[in-house]
Amino acid sequence: MEAFAGGSSGLEGDLLSLSAYEAKHFLWHAEGPVGILTLYRPGRKNALTFEAYREMRDLFRLLPRARDVKAVVLAGEGGDFCSGGDVREIIGTLVRSDTPTLLRFTRLTGEVVRAICSCPQPVVAAVDGVCVGAGAVLALAADIRLGTPQARVAFLFPRVGLSGADMGAAALLPRVVGFGRAMELLLTGRFLGGEEAERWGFFNRLHPPEELLPRAKELALQLAQGPTFAHGITKTMVYQEWGLGLAEALEAEAQAQALCMATRDFARGYEAFLRREEPRFEGD
Repeated sequence: MEAFAGGSSGLEGDLLSLSAYEAKHFLWHAEGPVGILTLYRPGRKNALTFEAYREMRDLFRLLPRARDVKAVVLAGEGGDFCSGGDVREIIGTLVRSDTPTLLRFTRLTGEVVRAICSCPQPVVAAVDGVCVGAGAVLALAADIRLGTPQARVAFLFPRVGLSGADMGAAALLPRVVGFGRAMELLLTGRFLGGEEAERWGFFNRLHPPEELLPRAKELALQLAQGPTFAHGITKTMVYQEWGLGLAEALEAEAQAQALCMATRDFARGYEAFLRREEPRFEGD
C-alpha cells in the first residue's frame, strides 16, 4: 500500500504506525491513541465507492498490527453518516455485471465487516443523519454506536429487490435489537428514527449533533487508555462464543482470562487498587 506519510511503510518490526496513514477514499487522522475514520463524499451523503470499500477493508486489516492506534471512531462528514453504496458508481455497475463479478463484490463488502469485527481495537460509531443500507451495516459492525435524535437508520436492501441478509446484517442485527425487530427491519427496509433506534438498542446513547463527535472521541479515548490487550480479548471472545455451547464458552473464557492475568496490566490494576488510584494501563 502506498498510503503512509512520506512514502514510508511505517514498519517497526512486526508493528505499524497508523497515525501517519494517508487515506485516499475517506478521511483518516489520529488524535493521540484514537484513530478517526470519517466517511467523506460531499454532496453524496458519504456514499461508498468500490475503492472506499477496498481501502476500508485494508486499513482495518492493518489495525491488529498498529502500535499507536488503540481505539477507532467511525463517523461521517457533513451531518450524515453514510447513504450506502453509491447509486451510480456501484449499483449502476452491478446491474450490468455477471454473477461471478457480483459475488466478488458481495464478498468484498463482507470482508470490510469482518475486518471491523476482527480488529482488536474498540470501534465507536458516531451516527448522525442518514445511516442506510451498507452504511447501516458499517455502524452495526462497530462495537458501540452513539447517535443523534436526527439520525435515520434503515436496512434498505428489500426496497431494491435484495435480501436483508447483506454484509452480515442477518447475523449481527438480531443480536443487537432482538429477533423480531431485526426481522421487521430486514424485511421491510423501514426507517428508524434516532429515539426509536435508541429504545431498540441500536444506539447505546443519543447526543445533540454538536456533541456527537466529541462524545465519541471521549469514549474512544477512555477505551484506548484502558487495558487494550484485555479489550481485544473481550472483543474476540464475544464473536467466538456465538458458536459455542455453555461448556465450551466457559473453557474458552477460562483460557482467555488466564492470558489476561499473565499481563503486566493485570498487576498494574491490582497495584492501583491497593493504592486507591485510577489504574494506568499500557496494553501489555
